[in-house]
Amino acid sequence: MEFEFKLDSFEESEEVYLKSENFPMKKESFEIIGICMVVHRILGKGLLEIVYKDVIEHELRLKNISYEREKQFKVEYKGIILPHCFYADFVINNIIVEIKAQNGVEDEHYGQVINYLAVSKLSVGLLVNFGENFLKFKRFVF
Repeated sequence: MEFEFKLDSFEESEEVYLKSENFPMKKESFEIIGICMVVHRILGKGLLEIVYKDVIEHELRLKNISYEREKQFKVEYKGIILPHCFYADFVINNIIVEIKAQNGVEDEHYGQVINYLAVSKLSVGLLVNFGENFLKFKRFVF
């Protein structure tokens, strides 16, 4: 289900968003998406992914929000740890956040977030794309 909101204030949009659906980590997801919207509004599209990550990290620090950047997740198989692991761009308040900066998102990026959720045992992920005229994001609940 998609929503298009034309609202006068951040507080009004928060109220509509929080009432729109029931899912885990709703308030925390809203806060992360809000940060990403501010970053996109100021920087726009067209920069490298690493720039958006650096600015998001700066915003998280300013807001004193707990996070881990490039969080490593090891993969266990039949009691052994495999040599290759996954690195999520961010884990913010127990939410996987994967950042992209490209025109369109591929199916493999959705799979990437789903894999991160599976190996991390976390339940919520966000895929955020800064590469288009408007910020695009997809929420995953695992």
